[in-house]
Amino acid sequence: MTPQPSKLSGRVALITGGTSGIGRATSLLFAAEGADVVITGRRTELGEKVVAEMRHRGGRPLFIKTDHARLEDCARAVVQCIEVLGRIDILFNNVGLVLQGTAETTSEDDWGKLMNLNLTCAWRMSRLTIPHMRSNGNGVIVNNASDWGMVGAANALAYCVSKGALIQLTRCMALDYAQDKIRVNAVCPGDTFVERWVEQGYFANSTPVTREEAARSCAMSLPIRRFAEVDEIARSVLFLASDDSSFMTGQTLVVDGGNTAR
Repeated sequence: MTPQPSKLSGRVALITGGTSGIGRATSLLFAAEGADVVITGRRTELGEKVVAEMRHRGGRPLFIKTDHARLEDCARAVVQCIEVLGRIDILFNNVGLVLQGTAETTSEDDWGKLMNLNLTCAWRMSRLTIPHMRSNGNGVIVNNASDWGMVGAANALAYCVSKGALIQLTRCMALDYAQDKIRVNAVCPGDTFVERWVEQGYFANSTPVTREEAARSCAMSLPIRRFAEVDEIARSVLFLASDDSSFMTGQTLVVDGGNTAR
């Protein structure tokens, strides 16, 4: 049986927030599909651990310690990626934050943090990367949005607003850069089990939950009766980043277990 060719062979992917959760799963999958993967994050120990895991799958992995709330860190990550690996073919804007709050209970500080990481960072990383992609003649940007960017949710005002705006950012950039052969799409995950659920709760300011508790909650709320695994979301990102989606731009790929179908 003839082995299937790697989907990302020879390409360089920059993944923000690649040290855990969906970012880590996507990094490992991209490496297995032949890409040289650069990941960013604030936690060096986790970053180096993911780099070691990627080395077993091939390619030239790299971790760049980055605080994405800082413009200078974002700029340095892009420059270092190009200096070390020579190019950026794929940008996965994955870094983000989840916090609870209504219009009254969301503080100015929390609003600023959410908008900065969930929206401004994606715009900033795209703005820094697009000139390089244009000079290369093509590129792919995938933004990690959310099904909650498409529907309302109680007690998650700033998060929903930031992800809804990220979807609009995706559409507008897709139109602006289609002539430059830069495709821009968004993946919209539904409830996905990630490490932070155990570490700090579904929301960063809520009570930690176990996998079993999360499963029971999703069984009650989602049509598919379970939460997503990070590998399932990573495969969706791979589809958007690869030539399998070569005629798609400005689109939202919803992977939410049926939540937005209701």
